[in-house]
Amino acid sequence: MCVPIAIDISRLGAREYTGTERYTYELLAALAKLDRFRPYTLYSNGLPARLPLLGPNVSLRNIPAPRLWTHMRLGPTALRERPALLFIPAHVVPLIHPPSVVTIHDLGYHMFPEAHTARRRLELELTTRWSLRAARHVIAISQTTKADLVHHYRADPARISVVYHGVQDHFTPTEHGQHLAPQLRQRYHLAQRPYLLYVGTIQPRKNLVRLLEAFAQALPHLEEPPLLVLAGREGWLSSAIVARTRALGLEHHVRFPGYIPDADLPALLRGALAFVFPSLYEGFGMPVLEAMACGTPVLTANGSALREVADTAALLVDPTNTDAIAAGLLRLISDAHLREALRERGLARAAMFTWERCAQLTLAVLLENIQLASFA
Repeated sequence: MCVPIAIDISRLGAREYTGTERYTYELLAALAKLDRFRPYTLYSNGLPARLPLLGPNVSLRNIPAPRLWTHMRLGPTALRERPALLFIPAHVVPLIHPPSVVTIHDLGYHMFPEAHTARRRLELELTTRWSLRAARHVIAISQTTKADLVHHYRADPARISVVYHGVQDHFTPTEHGQHLAPQLRQRYHLAQRPYLLYVGTIQPRKNLVRLLEAFAQALPHLEEPPLLVLAGREGWLSSAIVARTRALGLEHHVRFPGYIPDADLPALLRGALAFVFPSLYEGFGMPVLEAMACGTPVLTANGSALREVADTAALLVDPTNTDAIAAGLLRLISDAHLREALRERGLARAAMFTWERCAQLTLAVLLENIQLASFA
């Protein structure tokens, strides 16, 4: 009988899913479709908020703990039950553990320390160093993240495999163009105006103050200005972003609808005039691909993994240059031919990223390291 592969699914206990939760959920769903025979044990801290459809070869082990779950519960339990391998899709390898593979998503805390509290920076620094040392192998979600790990931590590149995210199937274009259902317009206070959409945490690293300043700079040049919709849950120092909106006199042009549920997000992306994401640093940039998959033209930053993911399918701007962002916004808003060209290129680009391929490559990494562990 095969020894199970263990997977840490503690991220699925979150009430609202963002990057790491979506990655864990979609990868698990794709693995369940791909491999229906090899046994898997899923370790959770409390019952997950939701789970994808799983086969009879997958079992759930709920081992709750109020604090230090990774080190006090996951590690000792996995070591005692001796899985073939422990896979951690996000964050930290337990202090005591069986042979493990971990996914490291980005080094945002290292690139932009001011976007985190001092305590959180120290925690991320120590856990990243530990995971790099303790894991048998590391999965990075982009070449950018891999290069950052090699540069800043002198990680062995031979121990790091790049496996890109995919795009969920419900992010698709529509035949009705930018039509948005009246109930969604009412729910998110969008009136009957076109809108530019950003989706992500409201925090300084996302470069939203410069985006607001660029939007204010562009407004006088527009006869019928669109709304700017900044959607996402509040993060570190989000109040300064809201305050800058008021200081610029943009209250009637900017919306902060909060976290957008998965059920509404594709429709809001399809209905947008353009998607704007000039983040200062990303380890991948999933919202960019989701917008492209919906047929929405994209403006994004020309650095970090955003250039790597968008390639030539988005309008790339210098995220540190407010004038450049403003010029990009004006081009997107005023040039219908540019928007159509970006739409076509974006659809083709997004089609290259699938969760099926992510699962195939991830499983290959896991199986290779199970084999290596058996010879160790």
